[in-house]
Amino acid sequence: MRFVRHLSSPALDATWRCGLGALLALGLILGSKPAAARLVQADLARVAVTPPPGARVPLDLAVTDARTGQPTTLGKALDGRAALLLPVDYTCGNVCDPMVSMSVEALAATGLARDDYGLVLVGIDLRDDPAAARRMLADTLGDRDASARPRALIASDTALARLTGALGYQAVYDAGTDSFAHPAAAILLAADGRVARVLSPLALTGRDLRLALTEAGEGRVGSLADRLTLLCYGYDAARGLYTPLIQRILTGAGIVTILAIALLIAALTRLTHRRQA
Repeated sequence: MRFVRHLSSPALDATWRCGLGALLALGLILGSKPAAARLVQADLARVAVTPPPGARVPLDLAVTDARTGQPTTLGKALDGRAALLLPVDYTCGNVCDPMVSMSVEALAATGLARDDYGLVLVGIDLRDDPAAARRMLADTLGDRDASARPRALIASDTALARLTGALGYQAVYDAGTDSFAHPAAAILLAADGRVARVLSPLALTGRDLRLALTEAGEGRVGSLADRLTLLCYGYDAARGLYTPLIQRILTGAGIVTILAIALLIAALTRLTHRRQA
């Protein structure tokens, strides 16, 4: 009876509840039915950045500075410097946050003075307001020095269409998940707004980025023939399934949680037996 009373203690009750909750969660991960596909392969095939020859962003593009809430232009945001331009969804739940943080880290690793380059974000979801952009930067960069933070911009539907048209930038909205399938792209701009290169922000190194920024600062433009197709999209929408990598991560995390709870229960049980003895 003493053993039963020990097992009914609040600590063990909470442990068993946690274990049961983790088991249910793992069951949902492993046994849930695939999500219904919303976008088909034909939709995703349109998602890419394909800048036309001589591509140049419109420097007179009217935008809103998310930090101040004041109107400005893309040219003023670039401030006559070579810059990385990242089209992002400020409320994205996939890789937009890592895109921003990794771009900031790569720029810091170049060793260039902060005044030598710019980092500019433009929202692709017309429903996002300046507050959404500020929340994203706060959540992503934390207490990082303000001088290292990107310049976050909000564009109207007309301005955004003009910018994406100039860049050959294609995104597709998925109403089923309320998210955008869009290229995970960092567009390197020369000081005069010409598109110098299209880079993957998830594969930037300080050394390579320093060279690219130096070339862009000198007005040199690299080959724009490559089609960037890396998607910012959390699951394989054509099949309606989580991608294998994400599925493995979720499964592994669930198994580790279950094992940790099992070890905790075993330790508490042994402790109970020792107290009885």
